[in-house]
Amino acid sequence: MGDLLSLLRFNADSGHIWLDEHRMMLLHTRALAELRKELLDSLGVKRARGLLIRMGFASGQRDGELAVKERRGGMPVEQAFMLGPQLHSIEGAVLVEKIHVELDMASKHFFGEFLWTNSWECEAHIADFGYGEDPQCWQQIGYASGYTSAFVGRLVAFKEIECRSMGDSQCRIVGQPAEDWHDDEYVDYFRPQRIGEKLIDFNIGLEHLRAVQPRREYDNKLVGVSPGFRAAFDLLRSAANSAITVLLLGETGVGKEVFARWLHDNGPRASGPFIAVNCAAIPSELIEAELFGVEKGAYTGAHHARAGRFERAHNGTLFLDETGDLPLATQVKLLRVLQTGEIERLGSEEPLKLNVRIVAATNVNLQQAMQAGKFRSDLFYRLNTFPITIPPLRERTADIAPLVQRFVDKFCELYGKKLRGLTDRALRDVLAHPWPGNIRELENVIERAVLLAPEGGTIEALHLWGTGSGQQVDKQIDASGQVTLRRGDALAGLCEQVLEQQIDLASLEQRLLQTAMQRAKGNLSKAARLLGITRPQLAYRLKKEGLPAA
Repeated sequence: MGDLLSLLRFNADSGHIWLDEHRMMLLHTRALAELRKELLDSLGVKRARGLLIRMGFASGQRDGELAVKERRGGMPVEQAFMLGPQLHSIEGAVLVEKIHVELDMASKHFFGEFLWTNSWECEAHIADFGYGEDPQCWQQIGYASGYTSAFVGRLVAFKEIECRSMGDSQCRIVGQPAEDWHDDEYVDYFRPQRIGEKLIDFNIGLEHLRAVQPRREYDNKLVGVSPGFRAAFDLLRSAANSAITVLLLGETGVGKEVFARWLHDNGPRASGPFIAVNCAAIPSELIEAELFGVEKGAYTGAHHARAGRFERAHNGTLFLDETGDLPLATQVKLLRVLQTGEIERLGSEEPLKLNVRIVAATNVNLQQAMQAGKFRSDLFYRLNTFPITIPPLRERTADIAPLVQRFVDKFCELYGKKLRGLTDRALRDVLAHPWPGNIRELENVIERAVLLAPEGGTIEALHLWGTGSGQQVDKQIDASGQVTLRRGDALAGLCEQVLEQQIDLASLEQRLLQTAMQRAKGNLSKAARLLGITRPQLAYRLKKEGLPAA
């Protein structure tokens, strides 16, 4: 990678960027995305796809010629071939990871499988058209095919078998000689076309209306296109029209209550009440009264009869969140309710027959809780009739972008702001974050960012994490030359630099005090605020270091 970077030269005086002897250009990906969108709108999907594939193919051929030149200079064959994926990364198109390569130059045999990360074309298509059923990295497929064809000396065609635009977690491509695909229609995309004549013969506008890919629909409350989300949602949908007890499993913040409410709203009980109760938020001595109600005089202070959550949910749905935290005594009574459909208020001996659908949820491993004696096995098997596991956000990265857009729209409306969305860098930062708090954490971060972003502007990385959060976004180039965005602790990064440069603590403190006083223009109080200490503390430190206090 280092040798390749040495071939990249910027000449601002002449207005040239060179990669070896090939002239290059820097373009905004948003500008390319607008061009791509206009091609789709003007030509229809099939012709735009072919044109973009052939554009990429031509670009790949040029880089393939550069790799062949390096191979002739004595570089090992596979090492020379891998210059192509490295060039694709340097040029900003996508990060390429090799899975498997078979390459025999004598017989011109080739088979390769690669993973793509941070595809600009994927990001552009999702932003403009949403998710669909077909892969969308057309220009990049063309590049990979053109590069490999030039390197091997025969037509090699790549296919994208997984794509983030289809909801997959990553893009995966496979390449082999064109004839091995046994798909003439697909291979035709890589051959030159006389598109001008076809534009005259066909009414492109009408064809576009029939052929342009529709935005994939998702529910107006549940947002998701990833395979994990779709699997959970398909289970949810299949249970909607029945009265079966559903157990929602997953980490805190994955959206269990949103799933439960969708189940209620799309079932036969939609006109009835939806009552949610967080079992972990109610003291153990009050949980039974909250769930089952009380009669007047049932205990000291019970001056009035009161219906519990079960009664209020009659002919509707009761959502029991954090069920794993229920006391054992309450678990016994809950089991009886599930078995008989009847409750008894505290202080009453008259059972009440109720028609309530139970949806339970927990982030506790109930099987481990059973083994520890904290959860009854008979209640577990009763609740576990129809379990649905909602995957954490880190396993459904394809859902992050549409969730971000949903929250941006929501909070812009709430706070009366107009924003243009996230910058490319901010979106990459969001996609790279592990989101331990899942969707709830994402929502909170976006709400803060909407408040911090300027009216009519865009959300930047600093708006996401807040200026006081200690988070920063910077570029990192690893040993393989891969450029990624890294978010880290700014203080930790500063400490690492101090230690690496062997700066002693006394010098660091003295320089920090001087810098604060210079920035505050000698104002002791202002300098103290910059340093996060009191004015007397600063005066003492200045005196100790022999520095002027004004």
